[in-house]
Amino acid sequence: MNSVSQFLNTHGIYLGRRSTKLHVAGYRWSKGRFGAHLMGWPSARILLLDHVGAKSGTPRTSPLMYHDAGAYLAVVASKGGQPTHPAWFHNLKAHPDTTIQIGAQVRRVRARVSTDAERDALWRKCVEFYPGYEFFQRNAGNRRIPIVILDPRE
Repeated sequence: MNSVSQFLNTHGIYLGRRSTKLHVAGYRWSKGRFGAHLMGWPSARILLLDHVGAKSGTPRTSPLMYHDAGAYLAVVASKGGQPTHPAWFHNLKAHPDTTIQIGAQVRRVRARVSTDAERDALWRKCVEFYPGYEFFQRNAGNRRIPIVILDPRE
């Protein structure tokens, strides 16, 4: 599965938008029993990130792999190694207060871009559960893939 993704991304084909709606629907319907981790990578857990379009104001949801750092969660804005940041990254910068769903549980969070020091430490953790991030970083060219921290809020 990873080699197919790498082949497509190398050739500029990003499947994110095409597969997202089905993934989100299955995840929500099953309360996270389906789609809660990346197929073939059981340690690559997936959450649903709600966000609002920075320009359109349209509510959206993106399934993302995450790292649980205890006090917060971290998600990687890889966009499969494409040269631009994913839309959800721009949306969170404009509207950082949002919700996520992990399994059946919905949590309120505030998003922020990691500092360089945080990113360096988190990058290693994220590559541990999904080595494909290294490929994505190489494929992204000059774009340094950011990591977004999701801090809990009440």
